[in-house]
Amino acid sequence: MNASPHIEKTTSYLIRKVEDLDGLKEAWKTLSVSARFPMQDYAWVRACAATLVARNELHVVVVTNPTGPIAIAPLVKRRKGPVRLGLLGVEELSEPMDFVYADEAALRALAETLAHSRLPLKLQRVPADSPTVAALERASRGKGFFTCRPANPYPRILLDAGWTAPEQRLSSSRRSLLRRMRRRAEQTGTVSWEVLTPEPSSLAPVLEEAFRVEAASWKGREGTALANETAKGEFFKLYAASACEEGMLRLCFLRINGRPAAMQLAVEHKGGYWIFKIGYDDEFAACSPGTLLIEETVRYAAARGLASYEFLGSVEEWTRMWTEDQYECVSLRSYPLGFNGAVAFGSDAARFAAGRIGRIVRREAARR
Repeated sequence: MNASPHIEKTTSYLIRKVEDLDGLKEAWKTLSVSARFPMQDYAWVRACAATLVARNELHVVVVTNPTGPIAIAPLVKRRKGPVRLGLLGVEELSEPMDFVYADEAALRALAETLAHSRLPLKLQRVPADSPTVAALERASRGKGFFTCRPANPYPRILLDAGWTAPEQRLSSSRRSLLRRMRRRAEQTGTVSWEVLTPEPSSLAPVLEEAFRVEAASWKGREGTALANETAKGEFFKLYAASACEEGMLRLCFLRINGRPAAMQLAVEHKGGYWIFKIGYDDEFAACSPGTLLIEETVRYAAARGLASYEFLGSVEEWTRMWTEDQYECVSLRSYPLGFNGAVAFGSDAARFAAGRIGRIVRREAARR
């Protein structure tokens, strides 16, 4: 059987400077047409590269053929600990991520390029159903050791027209809880909500308001709000600006007497509603404004005819109120033959052993 022309005639190169990504913008958009996640888009990767690589080295692998780029791996090289490559932004933002490529032949060429680099991989939160999993496993055969383990899934709702009345999809006890929350909110004042698609010229004050709401909760007290975390805050400002230009940004507010009580920063992307940030003002915590805003944005997404409501993040008790469905992810690691692979494997083995011993010690102590 003849090899694919993608594999026969490919070359590759590295991008290590943020500004060098700009020349890939149009090619990236073409390759990401079939990509499912907004985190695979050029806008997301460019914002990550500009704000979140301070502790690492940008290492974007581009595979080309005579027509131009056919596959891209948005990676960083870790500077601390064993040398290894990881997906750009995943460590900092904890959202799923994947490569972009023209077709599976191009993906195979990219996987072979990574295998020949002899650099260990640690790719967290790759979609479990991604062709990347099989491509990397196949490329590593005879060149080292490869593992694929379950990683944090994230919750989602698969929407249909029935979700235009979200409360009807909940159990009777949860419907009752939702009614109590709404009554409390209405006793406090007039309740309203809005989904904004701002123009670039009007984005700054709306985004600033969203940041203020998020910082008015426990996130602000613990220093994890976007207003407190400089790098993440700058990332979301850059990403929101790009998403705004493309018309997919959604900034949502639930207001009580005109005051913002809860917010969401989301995008509408390829038939899905994707939530990146949620927050609420502690002053209104008794009526759970964040939950009320979820109810309204689920209703909005279903009315728009969208196919899914993607919570992202991790499965939490509060997300189980809405759905038991979750999108499975995996963690991929490769240890190529040679010094770098051996060091990475030794480090991971030691960490695994220490964790196992710690669990045994805690279990024995609990029995006494």
